[in-house]
Amino acid sequence: MDSRLHARYQARAKVIKAMAHPSRLMIVDQLAEAGERCVCELTDVVGADMSTVSKHLTVLRQAGIVEHEKRGAMVFYRLRVPCIAEFLGCVESVLRRNADEQQALVQLDTQPRSANAQGKR
Repeated sequence: MDSRLHARYQARAKVIKAMAHPSRLMIVDQLAEAGERCVCELTDVVGADMSTVSKHLTVLRQAGIVEHEKRGAMVFYRLRVPCIAEFLGCVESVLRRNADEQQALVQLDTQPRSANAQGKR
């Protein structure tokens, strides 16, 4: 594989890995919704202390997903590229598709079986 192509896949994986935590996904959702939030607001949403949320934000910042701006004593975060929410929308589509397929399997399993089918077990 071409080394540039390999580096590109590595960079993509870094972004995806950075989001691979429920708290970080909550943060990305909140920033997509609100535009920007201070760390103190995100601690309420995530339900974790400021230190933990700051560590999650550092992971997101190092991957290039969020950027921050210090205003006085407060630090505000926002998405660097708001289209990341479209990716999360795509993930939701996968989840819906999986749920639909599971539901179809459950419905098949709960349908009454014919006498012939039951006798052949």
